[in-house]
Amino acid sequence: MTLPTPSTRQTLSYLRNLFAERGIKPKNKLGQNFLIDLNLLDLLLRSAELTRADLVLEVGSGTGSLTARLVEQAGAVVSVEIDPAFAALTEETVPPRENMVFLHSDILKNKNELNPAVLHALADLGQRCGTQRVKLVSNLPYAVAVPVLTNLLLCELAFERMVVTVQWEIAERLLAVPATKDYGALTVLVQSLAEVELIRRLSPKVFWPRPLVDSAIVRIRPSAVKRQQVGDPGRFRAFLRDLYMHRRKNLRGALASLPNRACNKSEVDARLAELGLDGNLRAEVLDVEQHLCLCQQFG
Repeated sequence: MTLPTPSTRQTLSYLRNLFAERGIKPKNKLGQNFLIDLNLLDLLLRSAELTRADLVLEVGSGTGSLTARLVEQAGAVVSVEIDPAFAALTEETVPPRENMVFLHSDILKNKNELNPAVLHALADLGQRCGTQRVKLVSNLPYAVAVPVLTNLLLCELAFERMVVTVQWEIAERLLAVPATKDYGALTVLVQSLAEVELIRRLSPKVFWPRPLVDSAIVRIRPSAVKRQQVGDPGRFRAFLRDLYMHRRKNLRGALASLPNRACNKSEVDARLAELGLDGNLRAEVLDVEQHLCLCQQFG
């Protein structure tokens, strides 16, 4: 039986042989697609700019290939894997080290909340290793990409950056501008808290199994200044969720329909007039700053 090592090159033939020997089948429902282009793995790591001052969170350990390289370059690593077969592979690939914690666990408690055990592990390991920055570096499983990114942005742990692979559709939403089809609640929330940069668009052929869609490497840099302007990120997320529940409605109709906020259309018009906004507009044509103003008035 093939025993993975930290120096193993995660190529297509290697993965096929390894999975066949162990009877492992990647699960589509968990978004398990493995990056087999080693140049792109290098690009992911270069974009993270890791040093020994960094505490890294990896979501989706997979075979442990990226995990091993993170441990070599960063000061400390917390790696999380939900699948028992891949958890076993990672534990074989990456020998126990004082600067690494491996969790066989779900990163999420639910779609709106992180697993507290993961946050505790990050805080504890960072304190023990004396790291100065926190970074997310992951080939994110498609199934959890959005809740992982949003919940990490909203949590109290200050991430210096997040360098991840996501579906191209998600990358488009993260990078969208007002009045385009991809612009919505996710766009506004992430851009209100961080700067988003596209590193590279990825073809399905650089993964195995091949996904049905393109992917992307994106770099997200949370901003303390932006977070201060938002005030309460959780409140803002809830407001955006409710506002975009009525995406087809104009502002007047959407704001008058907000749950648990009794406000008739004439009152909505009066408040919108104070903001200099036309009630016949739709939310997706407004910029981030205008969404923040709406939240202050109606949130």
